[in-house]
Amino acid sequence: MKTSLMVKERCNNSCELCHSTSQVALYEIQPQDKSNVNNTIMVCATCLSQIEKKEPLQSNHWKILSETMWSEVPGVQVVAWRILNRLKNEAWAAEQLDMLYLDEDNLAWAKAAGDEDDDGSVDIHTDVNGAILQNGDTVVLTKSLDVKGSNLNAKMGTVVKNIRLVPDNTEQIEGKIEGQIIVILTKYVRKQGS
Repeated sequence: MKTSLMVKERCNNSCELCHSTSQVALYEIQPQDKSNVNNTIMVCATCLSQIEKKEPLQSNHWKILSETMWSEVPGVQVVAWRILNRLKNEAWAAEQLDMLYLDEDNLAWAKAAGDEDDDGSVDIHTDVNGAILQNGDTVVLTKSLDVKGSNLNAKMGTVVKNIRLVPDNTEQIEGKIEGQIIVILTKYVRKQGS
């Protein structure tokens, strides 16, 4: 039987972290060599966006982990450990984390994501108005900018298409203006349509 079918059967087509039946999909927990029933779980869209740090952690959403962390599925245990670690500054999460037992291999797998030192914050790029920016978005400059090391002056109102987020720096994006790729501060852009 295929992994996907076994996982769907195991969880009765509901999120294995919060029990939601809305917008559920298979999630392969990284790192892994080959997908199997132990490292693939069913998650809802809400859980997935927070696991992947695309949205801030909603503490109340994750309180259900006090039940689901006891799953016999290693993947569920690993994700529960990672989320609880990101929320460890909250008393309830620290308490659950103290109770959660992972064997040596699963603990090493959980730590492989590097979340044990994570403070729960999310690296979200936002424009001048607080709208969330994503790779591929189109933005408009809200200020004329001189490009360092170039004669280029990007005028206010210039449209920059297909931006790229700069990893590890939420205050910068990359975009192409007059054929040149430049770094732009997010405080000087407005997402088109916002």
